[in-house]
Amino acid sequence: MSLITCEDLAFAYDGVTVLRHLTFKIEQGDYLCILGENGAGKSTLMKGLLGLKKPSAGTVTFGEDLRAREIGYLPQQTPVQKDFPASVREVVLSGCLSGMGMRPFYGKEEKERADRNMKALEITDLKDRCYRDLSGGQQQRVLLARALCATGKVILLDEPVAGLDPLVTINMYRLIERINKEMGITVIMVSHDMQAATKYASHILHLGEDRQLFFGTCEDYRHTAAYHSFMDGEKAVHIWKKAAGKDKKPRAANPEPETKEEEQKKEVQQ
Repeated sequence: MSLITCEDLAFAYDGVTVLRHLTFKIEQGDYLCILGENGAGKSTLMKGLLGLKKPSAGTVTFGEDLRAREIGYLPQQTPVQKDFPASVREVVLSGCLSGMGMRPFYGKEEKERADRNMKALEITDLKDRCYRDLSGGQQQRVLLARALCATGKVILLDEPVAGLDPLVTINMYRLIERINKEMGITVIMVSHDMQAATKYASHILHLGEDRQLFFGTCEDYRHTAAYHSFMDGEKAVHIWKKAAGKDKKPRAANPEPETKEEEQKKEVQQ
C-alpha cells in the first residue's frame, strides 16, 4: 500500500475552492517535489498532508504504517524563530515530542535518536551552541535533524534552501538526497527551483491555476508543456489554458537574457 494516497482532493477557504482535482500517490522511498508559482496552493496542500487543513472534497489516505503526526516537517522560518534562544541539542530533541505521548521528560531512546541525527547531518560539534548564533545553513541542518527525530519514514520540507547562498544551497540539496537514498526516508519538498527539482527528485507534482497540472516521474515531466513553459518563464495559467484549448495561438516564450549574476549562479550549481 502507498504511504500517502490523495484522490480527487480539494481545499477551500470560506467556501471558495482554491485547489481541486488532486490525485497522486507517494510510495516508500520517493523524492517528490511540489512545484508551482506563488498562490498555486502548495502551502494549502502541505497543511492537508500534515492534517492541519481538512479537505473540502476527496480523501487523503495514509498507509497502515504511517500517521500524520509521523511526518517530519521543516517549515520556513520567521525572524522570531531564527532568534530562538535554545541550544542546538534542545532544538533537535524537540522533534521527538510528537511521539512521547504524556511523558514529560526525554528518555534514553529520544536522546540517542537526537545524537544519531546530529551525527548524520554533521552538526554534533554544534550541539552546545545557541541556535540563534548559527548561520542560515547551520540552522537549516539543525531543523532537518529535528524533522528526522519526528520520523523514520517521511519528511516534508517547505523551501529548505530559501535565503541560502549558492554553495550552501548545493550542500543542502546533496544532504537531502543522501537522506533519501542512504537513510531510505521519503522526501516531499516544496520548491520554486525547477532545475534542482528535476535533478534530485524522482517525481514531480506541478500545481497551477487552482489544480494539478502534472504528476509523474521527472523523466516524463521533462516532455510536458508544463515543464517547458515553466522553464521558459511563462505563467502556469497559460499552460492550463493551452491544455484546455482556450489558448489557440499562444505566444512563443521569449525569456529575458540572463544577468551576469544569474550566469555565475548557474555555473556554481553545475
